Amino acid sequence: MDSAVKIKQNLDTNFLKLIAIVSMTIDHVSKVFFPDNMALAILGRIAFPLFAYCLVVGCLYTRDIKKYILRLALFALISQPFYLMAFHPNWGTFWYEFSHLNLNIFFTLLAGVLVVSALMDIKRRWWMIIVALAGEIFIGFDYGLYGLGLMAIFYICRKNSWLSALLSLAWMLFNGMRGDFLYIGSFGLDLQFFAILALPLIYIHTHFNPRINKYFFYAFYPAHFLLIFILRMIFHV
Repeated sequence: MDSAVKIKQNLDTNFLKLIAIVSMTIDHVSKVFFPDNMALAILGRIAFPLFAYCLVVGCLYTRDIKKYILRLALFALISQPFYLMAFHPNWGTFWYEFSHLNLNIFFTLLAGVLVVSALMDIKRRWWMIIVALAGEIFIGFDYGLYGLGLMAIFYICRKNSWLSALLSLAWMLFNGMRGDFLYIGSFGLDLQFFAILALPLIYIHTHFNPRINKYFFYAFYPAHFLLIFILRMIFHV
């Protein structure tokens, strides 16, 4: 691994991933058990920008980008049935959602790593962007073009923190300023607006550096869906 700094934002990625999985768990638990709780829904918006940013860092520092892509693809496939079980415990609905490709977030991250990998070597890998965009157009990913655009901003502006912060904030506001989640007077905000809460964690350097095996984060994703499914069965939710 090249020891040179390849990105000037926060490199305390294990800490960021811990925050992200806590936020993600809050988001998924709130959707299933507390769908009307606005505070929990807002806290859940922190997760995706952190995952998107950590993916860019992973692309920059991985020893083998191909293995990184394969690992994401593998866990996307492993997680899919658990994802559907958590949110669609009725088997009829489960198979309907499965056949209609209601995909988990690993597929979004997989498309994102294709975009970032292409940007790292655009002359040879430009076709990866076409594949990612085609996947979004014809299949559809959670967070869609917003998610892919955010990851592209994090990569392109990796050496200029001020520009990265400004563009990522603008991109989040553009995608979250119009909605009906929360009204301030007559002005409505989309739930996605509150993703801006993740930005301080990305641009303020922390040094907690918890030592956690990388596979913990991969395994946690399907595991927490399984737990939600079990709780739904126990409490008949």
